[in-house]
Amino acid sequence: MVKISNRVLKIHIAAACLMGVSALQAHAASRCYDGSRKPPFKIGWSNIYFGPTWMKQTGESMQGEVDKATAQNLVKEYQVTNADGDATKQAQQIQAMVDNKFDAIIVIAGSATALNKVIDEACKDNVVVINFDSLVSTDNVTSKINTDQEAWGKSGMKWLAEAIGGKGKIAMIRGPEGVSVSEARFAGAQSALKDYPDIKVVGTVATEYNLAPAQTAFTQLAFANPQIDAVWADMGPQAVGAMKALKRAGRDMVPVTGDNYRPFLELWQENKLNAWGTGQPNWLGALSIQAALKALQGGNLPEHIKVPLPSITNSDLPGYAARFKDAPTDGYVQVPVDQALFDRLLANGS
Repeated sequence: MVKISNRVLKIHIAAACLMGVSALQAHAASRCYDGSRKPPFKIGWSNIYFGPTWMKQTGESMQGEVDKATAQNLVKEYQVTNADGDATKQAQQIQAMVDNKFDAIIVIAGSATALNKVIDEACKDNVVVINFDSLVSTDNVTSKINTDQEAWGKSGMKWLAEAIGGKGKIAMIRGPEGVSVSEARFAGAQSALKDYPDIKVVGTVATEYNLAPAQTAFTQLAFANPQIDAVWADMGPQAVGAMKALKRAGRDMVPVTGDNYRPFLELWQENKLNAWGTGQPNWLGALSIQAALKALQGGNLPEHIKVPLPSITNSDLPGYAARFKDAPTDGYVQVPVDQALFDRLLANGS
């Protein structure tokens, strides 16, 4: 038997530990960041627009996390940019953050592809890049955070199809074309339709995620289609716009999908709608701030963090209604932040 002295054993253990640390740093460096930046940090949020109330509530959740981090001397500057729906403008704003030596940039993308070049450059420049909600197609980011948007669309369409007995004429109202969340939800819905050959889509409209344009667009669709048995909507404002358009035309409200948008839930409750919903948590923004800070301080993040989607049915509606008072009249009814869930997501990715 070969005897190993305590001193030699300690040297081997120390070497193994160093190798483990090096491997961890190499893994982190492969996703934009080498761990070399020191607090307090400069963090930027590049947002495509602030029109939807969801965005404003998301911004509030992020500011709350920044305020806590500032008090702990982890953040010295926090900048928010608004691209007003222009992906080219957003790319320029991200580049300005890189040029101004921001340590981390958090992105809600206005295009799945138009920002790839500037985000690739940010990654090369050792910037932590956290992409949430509306995602880019490049993988040169530190972490992507989102719910499963295809599952959102697919689950809603499957519920809708069953609600009308697997046959009939439906209309679809979705978010903007080219925006990843809208594209993914729509793709999920179309995938589900393959199982229901007796359902015909009579028309599809795409609008921004706001009530007024949704109602205007659906009014035109409804006028051209006297029979609509159900409506697949990929967000609450779209659903409310569609139902109001039908009601204004003197027609019955039909089975519809939506989300945790307070006016949709109120319409559902007041009119006893046959409806189903889910929701994109506003606290994705707060989670993204925590993710950026974890990475900047040397922590390892999953490349993809998959946030669970809620399912809102008739039995869940009273619970949401009890929280109406906590949401803006044009806002989203949220589940409170669960730090234990945050910790699990940042560690495991799901």
